[in-house]
Amino acid sequence: MRAAALAWWRARTPREQRLLAAMLVLVLVLLAWLLVVRPLADALDFAQRDHAEAVAALAEARARAEAARPAPGEGPAAAPLPVDGFVSRTATEAGFAGARVAGQGPGQASVAIDAVRPQAFFAWVRLMERRGLAVVSLSARVNADRTLAVEATFRARRS
Repeated sequence: MRAAALAWWRARTPREQRLLAAMLVLVLVLLAWLLVVRPLADALDFAQRDHAEAVAALAEARARAEAARPAPGEGPAAAPLPVDGFVSRTATEAGFAGARVAGQGPGQASVAIDAVRPQAFFAWVRLMERRGLAVVSLSARVNADRTLAVEATFRARRS
C-alpha cells in the first residue's frame, strides 16, 4: 500500500504536490484545533464557571454563618419536652417530609433522612441548637445526586 501511495505521489506535478501538502497541513491544523485546543478551552471555561459558583456559595455560607451567630449574652433557649415531638414538628416545618424520628426517652431523639440538601439540613441543625437541643451524634453520607443521607441524635440541654 505504501508503494502504491508513493507511486501516486510521484505521478503528481510539483504544483499538485505543493497544493496537496498545503491541504494536509491545513487538515492537521484543523484536527489539532478540534481535538486539542477546543476541548481544553471548554474545560477551562467549565472550571472557571465551577470556581465562580463555589466562591458565591462560600460567600453565601459565610453570610449565613454570620447571621446565625448569636448576639453577645444571648444564651440557648430551653428545649421543649418531649424532644421527639419537637424534632418531628420542626423537621416537617423545614420541609423534611421523609424524616424518621424516634424518641429515646423524653430528653433525646434520633432522626434519619434519606435525601436532604446539605445547606438546608445544617441550617436546621443550627436552628435546633438555638432552640436548646445539642447534637449528640451526626452521621452523613453523600448520595449520587449531591444530597446527603443523614442520621442525627439530639438531646435537650440541661439549663
